[in-house]
Amino acid sequence: MNSSELFDNVTHVSLNQVYQITKVFFFILSFLTYGFFLYFIFNILSVYFTTQHVQENSRYILFAHMLINDTVCLSLSLVLGIVYQFSFIPVPICYFLIAISSATFHVTPYNLAAMALERYIAICYPLQYFMFCTTQRSYMVIGLMWIGGLIPNVVDFVILVKLVPREYFLQSVLCKQQTLLVVPLQNTLKSFTFVGSLLLVALIILFTYVNVLRVAQKSGSSVSSASKAAKTLILHAFQLLLCIVSLASIVTENYGAFMTMANFFIFMCVPRLLSPLIYGIRDEVFRQCIRKMYFLIYKDTTPTIK
Repeated sequence: MNSSELFDNVTHVSLNQVYQITKVFFFILSFLTYGFFLYFIFNILSVYFTTQHVQENSRYILFAHMLINDTVCLSLSLVLGIVYQFSFIPVPICYFLIAISSATFHVTPYNLAAMALERYIAICYPLQYFMFCTTQRSYMVIGLMWIGGLIPNVVDFVILVKLVPREYFLQSVLCKQQTLLVVPLQNTLKSFTFVGSLLLVALIILFTYVNVLRVAQKSGSSVSSASKAAKTLILHAFQLLLCIVSLASIVTENYGAFMTMANFFIFMCVPRLLSPLIYGIRDEVFRQCIRKMYFLIYKDTTPTIK
């Protein structure tokens, strides 16, 4: 009996050590990935905000908005992940943070749809492009994205206020989205808006891809603008798929507290690193500007030989 109890204790200690090591590993990995993300985003956005003709192009306006939105989304997710590990916070503060984080999460597929439509207009209706895709209309589209991202949270808040006792808002909780889903109607609303948004965006990307591909086939050149746009739309579809995969984070969070940081790394950091990598390196304008920027930095920091 004593040897059996000793074995159980040793096993428990070993598993606890593995758990702690894994937890620290994901903490460090998440911070490093987040730091690299911010560094790369800063370089991309510095090109955007210092190049006038880029700021006036609808494609780059939507791209810059996507990067800013992803930065806010990742920052809030990191803050929530850390807070969830260490402390309870009041329900109103938790709800506000979750609502903004949820809105940024919903805006991501909307932004992909807007970028797909921009490529569709540029390829299929080039003569009307500068009439439809103006700077002012680009900002209007961004405003509509945020309205669409915030409406489900507003409806959810109304449901919560109407159906939950006021004492609930005086509590302090471990802050994550599942904690705030206390009424079945909230789950229904969340599922409906998320699935509906993804289906709508998927149809838009499919529609634009088919039409752009037709133009590419007519041009008969594998290096034409239409062919490049079709490849870009495939990347949009892949990013949308990553948004769908992120639903797995809701399930895996139930397998331990450290999974909060694991989810942050796997389902938040990695997909959003693709945006600056794909567009920042792949796009000729940003690639040239980044090369020029690093060349100037290298030139300024290189000591001169007298």
